[in-house]
Amino acid sequence: MPRTPTHKNIFIKGLWNDNPVLRQTLGICSTLAVTNLLANTLVMCAGLVFALCMSCLTVSLLRQYTPMRTRMMSQTLIIASYVIIVDIVIKAYLPDISEALGPYVGLIITNCIVMGRCEAFARNNPPLPSLVDGVAVGLGYSFVLIIIAVVREILGFGTLLGFRVLPGWFTPWTIMIMAPGAFFALGLFAWAVRYYFPQTEEITDASNR
Repeated sequence: MPRTPTHKNIFIKGLWNDNPVLRQTLGICSTLAVTNLLANTLVMCAGLVFALCMSCLTVSLLRQYTPMRTRMMSQTLIIASYVIIVDIVIKAYLPDISEALGPYVGLIITNCIVMGRCEAFARNNPPLPSLVDGVAVGLGYSFVLIIIAVVREILGFGTLLGFRVLPGWFTPWTIMIMAPGAFFALGLFAWAVRYYFPQTEEITDASNR
């Protein structure tokens, strides 16, 4: 009988071994769209981590009571409920960042990372492992976005969190505040990770072990 993975293994797998952006190439739209400023990225990451963790936990708690034929609809409604909470909080307390993020907060509902973890892991596992998986995958996503945002803001604006970190003679790279800059930064980062830290085993979901 397959051995149930420990919480530590689930966490490491979601954070690094199966990182949703670097290893599985998921969530690319938000990676390209919201990483021009670190402040925007931090808010987006916090929102996604909250929505992902709470959605995974809720889906797991209700897994015995959700009919198979309506599970996708149920998961979408659960995710949407938490995303609405995130959107309301950001609009209330961080209106400028909410305006800068535009529709991308609401699009967490359709983020394949969130739906994927609910469907692939949470609906087949108990609440605590599902919560750990949600935290790990959310932090793995956030790790990549924060790295990309730091590079883009420094090179694109010469600042970090609004504070100038490069000398006045530095000419900002306009391309780094545009989507192509995010594409190149993400591509180089993903290449470096896969080259220097290659996977040694085939990706398999923890729920199928």
